[in-house]
Amino acid sequence: MSRLELRGLARRYGSVAALDGVDLTVPSGTLTAVLGPSGCGKTTLLRCVAGFERLDAGEITVDGRVVAGPAAHTPPQRRQIVIVPQEGALFPHLSVRENVGYGLSRAERRGDRIEEALSLVGLAGYGDRMPHQMSGGQQQRVAVARAMAPRPSLILLDEPFSALDAGLRAELRHDVRAALRADRATGILVTHDQGEALSTADQIAVMREGVIVQSGSPTDVYHRPADAWVAAFVGEAILLSAQDEPGHHGDPAVLRTALGPVVVAELPPGGGALTVLVRPEQVRITTPPAPQAVIATVVGDDFHGHDALVTLSLPDGTHVTARVTAPTEPMTVGDKVGVQVEGGGLAWRDRPGTG
Repeated sequence: MSRLELRGLARRYGSVAALDGVDLTVPSGTLTAVLGPSGCGKTTLLRCVAGFERLDAGEITVDGRVVAGPAAHTPPQRRQIVIVPQEGALFPHLSVRENVGYGLSRAERRGDRIEEALSLVGLAGYGDRMPHQMSGGQQQRVAVARAMAPRPSLILLDEPFSALDAGLRAELRHDVRAALRADRATGILVTHDQGEALSTADQIAVMREGVIVQSGSPTDVYHRPADAWVAAFVGEAILLSAQDEPGHHGDPAVLRTALGPVVVAELPPGGGALTVLVRPEQVRITTPPAPQAVIATVVGDDFHGHDALVTLSLPDGTHVTARVTAPTEPMTVGDKVGVQVEGGGLAWRDRPGTG
């Protein structure tokens, strides 16, 4: 197990700052998901950690050992860091066993590590097969086993599940996460898939325009996003305009929104309009409308089996989405229903410090 620390990382390509002061700590034996939209700097960050790119500023340390910095650049082959790419990139002329053992010494290849690595990813007994005899998901498992076999300081996963269908992707990421934990490996998963990050990682680092804007546990990032952009990017978000009464700053308050009253534990300083976050699972639908509920019109119903996403039009024309668990009957477009917010929200000032 190894601890990774990134301090003030900067990497520019001409006038473009791909990394602009990145700070992040990946604790030993954990998996951190670096989550962000295309072009935010995720892949550049991974390449700098691996040693494929040189830093313009900042420092990377592994267990206190500087591998990149103002006066240091350890070559990739000497960092004990491996990458699992989007495509497994197996050697087609080598068997599964030979692929997994490629980075091992002769003595290690004669030992049990190859079979141990295959067992960790659910492929015990598959060593004699050739890559073309394996499914796409199995090939990715082999790629992970090959990365884990030499027990590297750090495993980097570059969107390794993106080419797989949804069901297989969910199964594989669960098994890969279990394998990393069983081997006590430290890893970074680069992804733009919010569900993948939330369900797989011990820590999420959200990137935007070359900067990590928030890092923390999946629960913290989902329930306490740093700003409205993070809230909307990490999971589905309902962002509502709200007004507060004078004298409530810093205290629990009830805010007026188009969805009715929303309780927030703390108001940001300043005055004027606020943006309030609630999640679709907090919106409760009542038919017939409950007392005190806001009357909304059903304009869409996306049924997913275990739940449904119901799109509602509020009296002011705002559209919001409610997540209904295990619905037995679909909502009918045009129906009038009651809606209320259950639980607390989170608020930000639209323009901090102005009235």
